[in-house]
Amino acid sequence: MCMNGSGELVTNLLEKAVDFATGRSGALDLVEAHKWFNLAAMRGDAEAARRRQELAAEMAPGEIAHALRLAREWISRH
Repeated sequence: MCMNGSGELVTNLLEKAVDFATGRSGALDLVEAHKWFNLAAMRGDAEAARRRQELAAEMAPGEIAHALRLAREWISRH
């Protein structure tokens, strides 16, 4: 895991991703999981990038596009 000063943020992003990927915090939501894995991967986390790729293999192209839009929106707000 990347711990270059933003380690706590990456950990939080990964936790959210796993929550949505497993349904741990409620409903299973692959789009939200992909979004959070993507955000962690963008911060240099190789595990998040791997998990995002695995998840994308189970998603339709439209779902992936939606997840990418959500990630861009999150970045623009934070």
